[in-house]
Amino acid sequence: MKVYTRTGDKGTTALIGGKRVKKYNDRIEAYGTADELTSYLGLIRDSILDANIKDQISVIQNNLMVLGGELAADDNFDLNKIPTVKNHYIVWLEQRIDELEEELPPITVFVLPGGHMAVSHCHVARTICRRAERRTILLSEEHQISDLIIQYLNRLSDYLFVLSRKLSKDFNVNEILWEPNLED
Repeated sequence: MKVYTRTGDKGTTALIGGKRVKKYNDRIEAYGTADELTSYLGLIRDSILDANIKDQISVIQNNLMVLGGELAADDNFDLNKIPTVKNHYIVWLEQRIDELEEELPPITVFVLPGGHMAVSHCHVARTICRRAERRTILLSEEHQISDLIIQYLNRLSDYLFVLSRKLSKDFNVNEILWEPNLED
């Protein structure tokens, strides 16, 4: 099978189920952003040494592939034919967040991205995740989308924030706390 098919040369692509849509379609934007996030998580995974965190990121990437597939399915496609996001994906993320937070001091202000390349990558991934969430919510206004997808993306952005804090600790760099300029 060749990588190129030429079927998208006129600006359309096929959903799971065969329906063709424009490449700027809301559904394509939603699963494309999830795909972007999956790729960016690979960059984070490759920039850290902690085997446990690497494994967690691999699980998340696999879950995002499932999520993307579900978003890529035409409205008339039988979702029982493909893997779909399950509640235990969300529970798993919550457990990982709780574990990571046990190692961290509480904060009461916003944290600015920076301090270490891996920390900054987590913040970029978090913002990509929030965009995927927004695109999915927009898609859900016109199409039946599982609430679990939106919940998963919401929780994943929380995980990425906490992971950024954990990596700051692991790399022994100070978190950059936001200090609003009160002189204005």
